[in-house]
Amino acid sequence: MLFHSWTFILFFVLVYIVFSLKENSLWKRNVILAASFIFYGYYNPLYLLILLWVIVFDYYIVAAMGKSNNKKLLLLSIINVILIFSVFKYSHFIISSINELFYTLGFDYSLGSPNIILPIGISFFLLVSLGNTIDFYYDRVEKAKSIFNYASFLSFFPSLISGPIERGYRLLPQIEKWPKINKIKKEYIFSGVYLFLLGVFKKVGLADYFKLYADSIFGNPSNFTSLDLICGAIAFTWQIYFDFSGYTDMARGIAKTLGINLMENFNLPYIASSTGDFWRRWHISLSSWFRDYLYIPLGGNRKGELKEVRNIFAAMIVSGLWHGASWNFIFWGFIHGTIHSMSKIFQKIKYMSKIPLWVKRIFVFIIIVFTWIFFRSNNIEDGFIFVERIFSTNFTWPQIPLYMTFLIFLSYIFQWLKEYKKIEFIENKYFKVFASCFMIIYMLLLVSNGQGEFIYFQF
Repeated sequence: MLFHSWTFILFFVLVYIVFSLKENSLWKRNVILAASFIFYGYYNPLYLLILLWVIVFDYYIVAAMGKSNNKKLLLLSIINVILIFSVFKYSHFIISSINELFYTLGFDYSLGSPNIILPIGISFFLLVSLGNTIDFYYDRVEKAKSIFNYASFLSFFPSLISGPIERGYRLLPQIEKWPKINKIKKEYIFSGVYLFLLGVFKKVGLADYFKLYADSIFGNPSNFTSLDLICGAIAFTWQIYFDFSGYTDMARGIAKTLGINLMENFNLPYIASSTGDFWRRWHISLSSWFRDYLYIPLGGNRKGELKEVRNIFAAMIVSGLWHGASWNFIFWGFIHGTIHSMSKIFQKIKYMSKIPLWVKRIFVFIIIVFTWIFFRSNNIEDGFIFVERIFSTNFTWPQIPLYMTFLIFLSYIFQWLKEYKKIEFIENKYFKVFASCFMIIYMLLLVSNGQGEFIYFQF
């Protein structure tokens, strides 16, 4: 049930009508809980069993922890998450890696690969639940007042499939005490609908167009020249941004119409001036999760430069593995760990501070484009072939369509203008009304196919 499908629109209208029948917070919670289970079960009813297991397990772990504050209970929750990940997300990768090792060592034996389908959204709600358990252990969040409240928090359908990865101390209080309908209508309806339309526009009006070109390049890079490959990498760079930020805008917009504020997940990431700045702007809910629950607990930057580098690599490689059970994702994380560690060293060089900010931003953008090549490639071998061909083929004029060139140029300039507050008029409510009408007309008249899945659904 994709957000930008008529099936979801009909589903949400029916949910909102029932949701609005009573002002009682308990009623609203129960309606949203039922809607969330229907929404998730729509993909595959069996997925609900995993979601229910995580809800029940972590709720009662927290309940038991509240009485004893036993660290072993926290460890049990961590083990539960690792086991679920290992079975449903990494079992094929682990077994195929073992088989490759057997083959390399000359053993004529291989393990059978399990046929397990990755449950959609599992990477997101597992981190939400584990983060809440860790926060409770360190007294940063209160226990949910009931298992139904916890279930509503963990399964909240706008953010269930692809985030944002919310924290219990932000979302649980909102779930447990919904504002009255009149207040929701006054404060959130307009901004929620605008955010949703903006997200749909990013997805079907921009990301899906970039996808057409990026897929043609990455599908068979041997047919293209260096500049074609570079343009293909840039196209994917904008595709993944508009695809995922579009999903987040839709999720935040839906939640707003229900009176719930979800965190912002993107903040102009492609005008970052360093890799650290990039991760403070890109997929903020995930990067902050790994910072708070992995990088800082390992010691962060408090125990010397060598251990800081170790912690950076640990966080980035685990982040790569989280994105996908494949060596190209691990290598993608390794590249980011390497670049981020090197940037820490370069920042200490005296003359680095004299480099103009715009130069740093362009340089970082080029680096990010390069790293996305390994993220997008089907495997690590394809990634290296793609990079090798960039430097080994002739630099003839690329076959990129004119409209794609215009979109790439406009997208980058827009981020710069917004960063420097040169287009503040876009926040004006009258402009938002005009923009909403434009986006609706554009999508109805010019967009023929708006049913493509989101990139992050695969994670």
